[in-house]
Amino acid sequence: MRNPGAMGLALAGATLALPARAAAFDVDHATALYLATLGPVARARSDAYFDGRVWIDIVSSLLTVLVCWMILRSGVLVRCRDALRRSGYRPWMVMLTVSVLFLVCLTLIELPWTILIDFVRERRFGLMNQSFGGWLGQQAIAALLTLILGGGLLTVINAVMRMFPRHWWLVGAGVVGLCVALLGLVAPVFITPLFNTYTELPAGPLRTRIGAMAAANAIPAENIYQFDASRQSNRISANVSGLGPTVWISLTDNMLKQTTVPEAVAIVGHEMGHYVLGHVWRDVVFVTLLSALELWLLAKLGPMAIALGGRRRAVRGIDDPAALPVLVGVLTGLSLLFLPITNTQTRLAESEADAFGLNAAREPDGFAASAMKVSTYRKIAPPAIEEALFYDHPSGLTRVRMAMQWKKDHVPGAKEVTPPPLPNP
Repeated sequence: MRNPGAMGLALAGATLALPARAAAFDVDHATALYLATLGPVARARSDAYFDGRVWIDIVSSLLTVLVCWMILRSGVLVRCRDALRRSGYRPWMVMLTVSVLFLVCLTLIELPWTILIDFVRERRFGLMNQSFGGWLGQQAIAALLTLILGGGLLTVINAVMRMFPRHWWLVGAGVVGLCVALLGLVAPVFITPLFNTYTELPAGPLRTRIGAMAAANAIPAENIYQFDASRQSNRISANVSGLGPTVWISLTDNMLKQTTVPEAVAIVGHEMGHYVLGHVWRDVVFVTLLSALELWLLAKLGPMAIALGGRRRAVRGIDDPAALPVLVGVLTGLSLLFLPITNTQTRLAESEADAFGLNAAREPDGFAASAMKVSTYRKIAPPAIEEALFYDHPSGLTRVRMAMQWKKDHVPGAKEVTPPPLPNP
């Protein structure tokens, strides 16, 4: 029997010496060979990046709650509401204007923190390709979209509150679900081109393989694009986005530069899994149900939050336009509380797409190699409890092991490979 010490790499440990080759195909040993391609410097860097990101997400949510409380206490929304009402504006116009003012205040107050975590930190870890001016320009586009879409959604939710005072949370959840579905429909056509340039993927072995996979799984393959994600970062990714007539397959130029055809096909096969398995619609249902729970809790907690904010007399209820900081602050806190649930739901869908992609592409080594390449910014082998709570994707260890198990089960005479080491950051 092979000596376990010869593995040289505990699958969830920190030692990264290259394991000795096993005499026959062994899932754990083949997995260890792939994990050994991530050197100690790169592994320490990816662990630090991911661990920091978890804490940053928590702090960001708490910061949003604090800023909402500050805006509520300032009374600026109360004064804006009263001025608009005295001028005779209709309720929906009052709500829309107050919503835009609130979102502008929230964005500007949080801007220094956003610069620190989304530009400075990303550049420090070598994941940011944009200049500060380019990054700020795209942030401005995103902020404008937030004002338009967010302000519109808040206005509709407020109208629902006034029309259905007892069951607004239930109707409001339906509105949220409908908006998520509509966004999935229009985003590929109207939103993503605002940030990147899309061009047809040229003919060649990769497009041929993608077209064959799409045809085998009844996926529309008329629109297969590449886009210039390298202008933002070095990350590799692909997606099958849109609904109905707006479905298209898109690959980043980073992926075309940094992966082999088997690796790229494995990634696209995973993305096709989301489409074929109906994950978009399942996500819409999940978001609708979770929104119903969060809005119901908001209806219960909102009056208490208004009282704690010291604006009980000026803000007359949760349907008051000036109560927007309460609505957003409470929902942000609830989203943080329910984060393990949303992570689990997303992670399960990603795991299902992984299994689909392995069956569709039949490239287990390509899948394992691509999983290792994204591990340069994702913690490769977290403790099980950490993966369950904080991961919205399976860890690299989980994905590589799944690929090697698939290889053992489906490839006659499966042989281990010794992949080349990944470059140090």
